[in-house]
Order: sequence, then C-alpha cells, then structure tokens
Amino acid sequence: MRAFSQLAICLLLLLTGCAYFEASEQEPKMMRIGNAAPDDRSLSQGLYSFAEKLEKRTNGSIKVEVYTNSQLGGDRELFEGMQLNTVQAATISTGPIAQFAPSFNVFDLPFLFPDEHTAYRILDGPIGEELLDTLHDQDVIGINYWENGFRVLSNNIREVATVEDIAGLDIRTLENKWHLRLWQELKANPTPINYGELYIALEQGTVNGQENPVGNIVNSHFYEVQTYVTRTNHIYNASPFMVSKKFWETLTAEEQEAVRNVAGEVQEEQREANQEETETSYDYLEEQGIVVTELSEQAFTRLQQATEPVLEQFRFEYGNELLERIIQERDK
Repeated sequence: MRAFSQLAICLLLLLTGCAYFEASEQEPKMMRIGNAAPDDRSLSQGLYSFAEKLEKRTNGSIKVEVYTNSQLGGDRELFEGMQLNTVQAATISTGPIAQFAPSFNVFDLPFLFPDEHTAYRILDGPIGEELLDTLHDQDVIGINYWENGFRVLSNNIREVATVEDIAGLDIRTLENKWHLRLWQELKANPTPINYGELYIALEQGTVNGQENPVGNIVNSHFYEVQTYVTRTNHIYNASPFMVSKKFWETLTAEEQEAVRNVAGEVQEEQREANQEETETSYDYLEEQGIVVTELSEQAFTRLQQATEPVLEQFRFEYGNELLERIIQERDK
C-alpha cells in the first residue's frame, strides 16, 4: 500500500512537473515595433528601452523586436501595419495619423503650444485622452504621447530671419493638409516627401529646404546638404505610442497593464532625453558651420500672424469646439 502511495505521488509530481514545463515553454507573443526616426534619436532609443523593460516586466511572455529608421516603412505604412497587425506598435507623428483619424489635425496647427510643458499638460489630460480614444475605430490602441519636438526650418538658399525670407523656398513637408497650408500661407512651395527619401531629395535639389525637429536634422545628416537653420518652432510635434488593436486583444490583462506601465515610464524618459537632444543638436550644428538663426520677437510675432488664416480654415472645416478647448486650457 505504501509502495502504491509513493508511486502515485511520484506520478503526480511527474505530471505536474510536465505541465509546468509546458506552460513555461510556451511561445512568447512577438511584438514588432517601429518608427521612421533615425536609430540615434530619442524616439528610437525610447523604443529600445520599451523593449528591454517590457520583456523583463512580462518575464519574457512578450518578445519585442525594434525596427527604426523606416525599416518597416514610413509613417503611413506603419499605421496601416498596425491595422493589419503586421506591425504591433509604433510611434508616429500626429500629422500622418490625421490621415486616418481627422481629429488629430488639431495638433498640427501652427503655434498651438508655446512650450513643451504646456503641450504635456494638454496631451496627458482629458483632451489628449479623448483623441487617443478615436483611434479605436481604426483598429489601433492609443497608449500615450511621446515627443518628436518643435519643428524648425532649414534650407540651403539663404538665412531666414523674417517672414519675407521664406517666400519662394521649396520645402519638403509632411503629407498633411495643415502643414501644406502653413507653408503656402508663407508663400513657400511645400512638397510632401517620404522621410526616408528626404536626404536624397535635398541632395539632388528636388527641394532646397525642409522642416523637422532639430534632432532629425542632426541624426539624419540633413546638415550635410543644408546651410541655414532657423528656430521657427512653428509646430510642436507629439509622437503617440500606439499598439495594434488585434495584437492588444491577444494580451492578458496583466500583459496589457505591463504595456501601459512601461510606455508611461519610457514616455517620461524619452521626453527628457529629447529636450537634452534638442540643445546639444543646435550646438553640434554650429560646430559644423551651420548658420543657426534665432528669430527676433518681432519676427516671431509676424510669423504667427501670417499663419492665422490656417487656424481660421480649420475652424471653418471642423468647427471651433476642439480648438477652443485647447486654447482655453493652454492659456490657463
């Protein structure tokens, strides 16, 4: 009887051990994440940090692969990839997102935010959350807002110190209606070009200028084919971190919570790193012989005034409610 009991216990332990082994050896859920930014940029480094933290936080139940520098395609391809679940997560500037979720157009209006901390207050508050929720209809889960930074102007024709200096420049811009309207109002010639093709377009003279956060100008080596940079800060560029809805629904509640928590930690790290990157990038450009121009207060005010018709056109097409809510919150 005792021998039988011992045999039963051994069998039970063996079976339990096998069950545990099988559970622990389950295939991890693969999460391919990407962006269009250069590998050295804070946005890309944020993705690497997210991958490391999430794998550790989930004990390897989620395996993360990072693809920066448009390896999975440009912004549109990344968003469509999330819809199809061929890409599981990405950071994309709000401009391209607006092609799929029109409410995001409001974040690409000129001179909406005077500084980063005002932007954080609105993006991380009820207004930002509401816009992230609109992505559900596009089979994408909006998690939070990372930072691309304030966009500035560069060109290889002349120094831009006044509004009049912008007229006639051929400027690459995002494939976004409001970015195009902005430069049209300033009498430039805007042309949408995929970010991955921009260096060649500048080198070959397809365009003679472009506008991007200064970190992109450095890390994508645009300074090699540009001569002048002006700190226009015309648009604050948030870069939402998003997850494919189809992938999200395969995650357990614990895994979903881990994704949100890790994305929140990385958001804080990435924003701080991006601000540091901005200042060091300007120093680097000057060391490379680039003429960096700080607009006078008068020139900056004239630039804002010249782009006011863009806001009026937005009000005409989308109404005033969302924009006024942001302005009221901004001016508190």
